Amino acid sequence: MKRQIFTAEHDAFRETVRTFLTKEVLPHYEQWERDGIVSREAWRAAGRQGLLGLAVPEEFGGGGNADFRYSAVLAEEFTRAGVSGLALGLHNDIVGPYLAGLSTPEQKRRWLPGFCSGEIVTAIAMTEPGAGSDLQGIRTTAEDRGDHWLLNGSKTFISNGILADLVVVVARTSPEGGAKGLSLLVVERGAAGFERGRNLEKIGQKSQDTAELFFHDVRVPKENLLGELNGGFVHLMTNLAQERMGIAVAGIAAAEHLLEITTRYVKEREAFGRPLAKLQHVRFEIAEMATECAVTRTFLDRCIVEHADGTLDAVHASMAKWWATELQKRVADRCLQLHGGYGYMAEFPVARAFTDGRIQTIYGGTTEIMKEIIGRSLLS
Repeated sequence: MKRQIFTAEHDAFRETVRTFLTKEVLPHYEQWERDGIVSREAWRAAGRQGLLGLAVPEEFGGGGNADFRYSAVLAEEFTRAGVSGLALGLHNDIVGPYLAGLSTPEQKRRWLPGFCSGEIVTAIAMTEPGAGSDLQGIRTTAEDRGDHWLLNGSKTFISNGILADLVVVVARTSPEGGAKGLSLLVVERGAAGFERGRNLEKIGQKSQDTAELFFHDVRVPKENLLGELNGGFVHLMTNLAQERMGIAVAGIAAAEHLLEITTRYVKEREAFGRPLAKLQHVRFEIAEMATECAVTRTFLDRCIVEHADGTLDAVHASMAKWWATELQKRVADRCLQLHGGYGYMAEFPVARAFTDGRIQTIYGGTTEIMKEIIGRSLLS
């Protein structure tokens, strides 16, 4: 079915993204995978190409366009290219709304130009060793010391953790437990007491630097408070829908791409003297995956449009995230199986897609958390 949600401007942007990937990313990606980190030059190249800060006002060097469909194009093309290491989606769609929407005029002048140029790489630090999807379990604390906050605690599984020059840290600024008393503090590279642990070795997304972060009596200036004091939980809940939409968009794009390459493979690969595509079981597998992708795509495109219009609620974003990522996981497994032994070889795209995509049902809120959000909305 022909997609109806994009304009000629979106199509032109898609070509820009594809050109960027061809010139600036794909020639270097295998080296980045071996290194376990992407080059900072790639971030600067993305900035020069106008791929950073899409929704940031033009006065700060951004694109000045909050239309989420541009972010969707970026996520789709990066997913199809299999280059999850360069986490522009994290920078633009997860950290970006906090900086653009909550910053004071002074903070905007200080941070946003570098954010858009690629000179400042960002991360957000929520997850802790003892608190994953449960944000109310956060133990990192920030004590009010007059002209600064004294930050102590640790975070783990932080994407862009090694490269990040600016980290939005979720910390407890009040002894009150639960969801109350959380605030967002911005910690900048070089702050005394801010230490990075090891670049964590993962089963997939090898070039995406994911790290442990440690804060030992870090003096965070009062002017680095982002948003309202003790309003962090509300800020997080407001912006999580976009994070989940970005993950969902990547999920359906990955499933569709896997279906495409597997369809080509079974047409070309022969077994028992004829192409795999001639086997009824294989045709049924392709038919089932194609139908599931088509149905999911219809729902996701509706969600993309509603989010671009500002009308998508958290429940439907959770539905999109749950359904699209679980579909991605199923399709990756079935497509690998259809590739047989070759699917287990790292040189085949399906193998990398299988390991790179497995995290999709976990980060941004697990599938179980998504179901809890949906169920609670229907039954409370």
